[in-house]
Amino acid sequence: MANPGSLNTAAAGFDAVSDRLGAGPRGAKPKRTFSARNIMLYGSLIVFAIYYLLPLYVMVVTSLKGMPEIRLGNIFSPPVEITFEPWVKAWATACTGLNCDGLSRGFWNSVRIMVPSTFISILIASVNGYALANWRFKGAELFFTILVIGAFIPYQVMIYPIVIVLRELGIYGTLTGLVIVHTIFGMPILTLLFRNYFTSLPEELFKAARIDGAGFWQIYLRIMLPMSLPIFVVAMILQITGIWNDFLFGVVFTRPEYYPMTVQLNNIVNSVQGVKEYNVNMAATLLTGAVPLIVYFISGRLFVRGIAAGAVKG
Repeated sequence: MANPGSLNTAAAGFDAVSDRLGAGPRGAKPKRTFSARNIMLYGSLIVFAIYYLLPLYVMVVTSLKGMPEIRLGNIFSPPVEITFEPWVKAWATACTGLNCDGLSRGFWNSVRIMVPSTFISILIASVNGYALANWRFKGAELFFTILVIGAFIPYQVMIYPIVIVLRELGIYGTLTGLVIVHTIFGMPILTLLFRNYFTSLPEELFKAARIDGAGFWQIYLRIMLPMSLPIFVVAMILQITGIWNDFLFGVVFTRPEYYPMTVQLNNIVNSVQGVKEYNVNMAATLLTGAVPLIVYFISGRLFVRGIAAGAVKG
């Protein structure tokens, strides 16, 4: 026979559940799509997007117009007749000073500068960051402090001493000298990024590898490198963007035949002879900025991951 007490308890529980169900749905109310918060948020994003994309739109449409259409003055209208002649001229025949071979020579100079500078600086900085994070040596903190200070020294302060050093080494005005300059100036901030990233990795992995008898290079190559793709992408994007867009070092430390693309772009845009060809100028600007944009769009997601994973930790 059932216990009357247990039946009363079950009935009370059933009544409580019924009361809660009868009171209607519980929890937070669903957010309205057109709430004031959403309108403000997306409205601001749209305004900022228009602000940054409008100049790019003007550059693209201007580069696809002929000069007679540009002289009509409506910079926002799409081209009536699309022409790629300004792009061809900017690449192959535009005058960049004494030479009239366009941006093609500057493009390959920039590639020859960027590739070794990026590779060498990232390689050295990753080893530095790994050593500072996991292999504490005497004077490590002082060395790291000097690197951090070096990351914030204005470039202009160092130009004249570097010119003297490169001249004494016999490499002033060469691509080799410019590669060395970019490599040195890139290492402080890259070392900081790699050191912070390696510090954020689980220390147990390093200790386990040491117990198993792994040495400095074995741990670096077999454990740290496979786990460090995001921060390598961050370093790559920072170096490619900084080196490719550099104008100051390129114009100071090289001769005209070795000028990078940005210096040649300046010579095209600021030319004071002949007719001002705005379509050629816009095409040359887009060609110069294409490489960093392509690199970022391809690896942008890994860039965000790398920044979040280690660039702001220490």
